[in-house]
Amino acid sequence: MTTALGTDITMSLEGRQCHEDHGIVRNPGEFTNLPAGEAYLAPVEGTARGRIVVDGSAAGVGIVKQPITLIVEAGYATEITGGAEADKLKEITAEFGKDGRNIAELGIGTNDKAILTGLVLEDEKVMGTVHIAIGDNASMGGKVSVPSHLDLVIKAPTLLLDGREIIKDGKLLV
Repeated sequence: MTTALGTDITMSLEGRQCHEDHGIVRNPGEFTNLPAGEAYLAPVEGTARGRIVVDGSAAGVGIVKQPITLIVEAGYATEITGGAEADKLKEITAEFGKDGRNIAELGIGTNDKAILTGLVLEDEKVMGTVHIAIGDNASMGGKVSVPSHLDLVIKAPTLLLDGREIIKDGKLLV
C-alpha cells in the first residue's frame, strides 16, 4: 500500500482468511458492527515492513489533524511520530508493550454512506479508505492476544493484493 503522503508498506496475507462485515447476522456466533461495510484480515505476524502515514483518524485519538507516521519493522510499529495525536497514540500503546504495536489488521472500507467523523467504528468503513490496526489480532485469526486493538484510518491509498490494484488513490476498483 502507498499514499501520496508517504505510506509505503508491505505485508504477507498468505494463509489468512478475509472477513466481511456486511451487517447481516442470521446464525448464532456470527458477528457484525454498525455501521457495517468493511473487509478485513490479520496479516501474518512479523511480515509487515515500511511506513504508515495516518491522515484520517485513529482509535482513541479521533480525527488526525497532523499526520501520524509509524515506522514498521518485522511486523511491529517501532516508531510513532507526528504531533499531539502521535503522542496520544504512543501513550495509549505504552502499557501494552511490544504486542500493543503489532500490525494486527488490514481492512478496506466499503460503505459508500460512511463519513469521517472521528469515531473510528464509522471511519474505518468509509469507502476507499484502508485501515491498519495495531495490537490484538487473535479475534480475526491472528496469533497476538493483547487487550488493545487500535484502528488507524488512511485516506486515498493505493492498495495492491498479489500485484492486482484493488484501490487506486482512494477509488475502490473491485
